[in-house]
Amino acid sequence: MSDYGHPLEFGSFLTPAAADPTRVVALTVLAEQAGLDLVTFQDHPYQPGFLDTWTLLSYAAARTERVRLAANVTNLPLRPPAVLARSVASLDLLSGGRIELGLGAGAFWDAIEAMGAPRLTPGQAVQALEEGIDVIRRLWDATARGPIRVDGEFHRVVGAKRGPAPAHDVGIWLGAYKPRMLALTGRRADGWLPSLAYLGDGDLATGNRIIDEAALAAGRRPADVRRLLNIGGRFTDVGRGPLHGPAEQWAEELTDLALTDGVSTFILATDDPDDLRRFASEVAPAVREAVAAERAGSRVPPAAAGDPAPQGRRAGDPAPRGDHAGEPDGRSVSTSRTGMPAADEARSGGPARQSVTVADRPPFPVTPTPDDGVRRSSTVVWDEQTRPTGPAPDPDRTYTTHDLATGRHLIEVHDGLRGELAQIHDLIDQVEAGTMDVGTARSHINTMTMRQNNWTLGTYCESYCRIVTTHHTIEDRSLFPHLRRSDPRLAPVVDRLEQEHHVIHEVLEGVDKALVTLVSAPDGLPALREAVNLLSDTLLSHLAYEERELVEPLARLGMR
Repeated sequence: MSDYGHPLEFGSFLTPAAADPTRVVALTVLAEQAGLDLVTFQDHPYQPGFLDTWTLLSYAAARTERVRLAANVTNLPLRPPAVLARSVASLDLLSGGRIELGLGAGAFWDAIEAMGAPRLTPGQAVQALEEGIDVIRRLWDATARGPIRVDGEFHRVVGAKRGPAPAHDVGIWLGAYKPRMLALTGRRADGWLPSLAYLGDGDLATGNRIIDEAALAAGRRPADVRRLLNIGGRFTDVGRGPLHGPAEQWAEELTDLALTDGVSTFILATDDPDDLRRFASEVAPAVREAVAAERAGSRVPPAAAGDPAPQGRRAGDPAPRGDHAGEPDGRSVSTSRTGMPAADEARSGGPARQSVTVADRPPFPVTPTPDDGVRRSSTVVWDEQTRPTGPAPDPDRTYTTHDLATGRHLIEVHDGLRGELAQIHDLIDQVEAGTMDVGTARSHINTMTMRQNNWTLGTYCESYCRIVTTHHTIEDRSLFPHLRRSDPRLAPVVDRLEQEHHVIHEVLEGVDKALVTLVSAPDGLPALREAVNLLSDTLLSHLAYEERELVEPLARLGMR
């Protein structure tokens, strides 16, 4: 067993397709909103169907705030290391320390040679990579005195000035498979980044052994080298093979890779937004919990994929939803209920309305997302004061971990819808700035979960059953009848929620109509902005109400 003790991280591996350049950026934003730690892009400068990866990294860094970014992996034969070092340091400074450096020695030599770089043998390519690492590290060492001199066979730097230094200690991760590259990883790199599809049985263990031995011989610790892994697979209701099955199967397999082979960063190769959401919301928390439990000495099966990730996340990661440990009264405090920057919230200019509270309810272990009462639009589509309330929780009742996961998952599903709302605001900002056409924005919105039928509880049912009861399916509309049957006191709440679903669909249709109008009427942007503001008011108010009334009943009544 090789567990190097690194904190677990989860990321995405995206295709920088030039045919639809806005899509890869939208997926990057989605990955951040879903809670992933890292977004990476292929780097094939000889591929005319791809965007230039370093241009894309710069654009993506400007469109995100938290997620870290990297090429996976940078093609060093076509990126001179001295220039690359300054590119990485510059973008790291501009992004607030969010850039990492994946490096490769080169593989597709016909294409590389066609772009003007000399063809190298495998041994020469490894030597050139090691010389490149030397150049990069020396240029980043801005505190050392004197100019840089590297007199290598393939890379020479004679008298170059040092700097700038990156904003943080940028990790150098090598895409390595063969013994010479693996040994170089152990001697000089901060991470090993292979792809699972290119590895055979036992290759991870063999690679770890070579890296560990090389690290020790160089006076380093094996734990100085993080183990990353590009993975691919399919989410299905029934298991059909490795990483081809339900989310809990993925969690079990990744947990084993973490504890047996020391992998601490899992990077999913997909351009499917639903897969990114599931990977972030269902697989990652379960793997984190299982690995944390094993490290603490009590193995917990990773099937409880609805539970939040344990404490001990990286600095800057979002806190787990539904617990809010550390708040004096156990409730969450949110500066932006849409997930947008505070500046975007502040510019809404909409009147604030008092949110409805329910008095005398005993505390429940899972805290619904509160309605902060901020409204962007002057239009009112329903009277919030007439919303019925359900029964108060029984103060003597106890809830199992499974019960709480059932209630908590509704909040996690709603967080996905809140993230989509933030995307809509971002799309409209791009249309207003002229960086996206109206048709593209409309296309993006029409693929979102909130545009599908029965989006609220239907999405919850579908997602939850994939996590908890994958051996059978449940119709989208089964949950409301179940709640009515199980506790008739909930009937007025369920009726009101169904009515609000219809209203929200009408509001969404208003957004779509405003987009269509904008195509022929360039002065229609204010009307579009107003339609989106109204969508924010209705959707966020509704989600908060639904969580307030249903989180405890879902924990108490389950999904039977």
